[in-house]
Amino acid sequence: MVLLERREDGAAAIEDRFTRVDDETPLPASGGVIVSLARLQAERDVLVAHDGELGVWLASSESPKALADVLGQLAVVACDFPAFSDGRAFSYARLLRERYGYKGEIRAIGDVLLEQIPFMVRSGFSTFEIDDPKALDEFKAVCDEVRVVYQPTGDGQTTALQKRLDR
Repeated sequence: MVLLERREDGAAAIEDRFTRVDDETPLPASGGVIVSLARLQAERDVLVAHDGELGVWLASSESPKALADVLGQLAVVACDFPAFSDGRAFSYARLLRERYGYKGEIRAIGDVLLEQIPFMVRSGFSTFEIDDPKALDEFKAVCDEVRVVYQPTGDGQTTALQKRLDR
């Protein structure tokens, strides 16, 4: 598994500073952790006091609304794509950015396809877990693949209509 990050100056493979911890596993003594929403809700005080950054894994059936009161304490929200055809995580990333004002890392996990990354970037994702460790070159190419956009989003890109109207 490789973690890829979209940057202003391109793209890069980065080291994952988080450990995903399932509900039955004890927390490590220190370091960043990503836990399930259920665990966050059950052990919030313990997790916030943990020595390290905190992240949550949001399943495709769980709404980002459940994170609204804790977003300021989260360093990462990992949104799951259980199948490439399940697009709820696109909506979740956009809601996190635009409705809830989340500025931290939004990570795409699960069935992440390189072909969908330009649209994930537009939705608000900043990092991507990819199974293929050789994906960096392809990732760099697809990040800049979409140059003309038609729909406005919170990413601030000028749309085709705005360009046409010279705004």
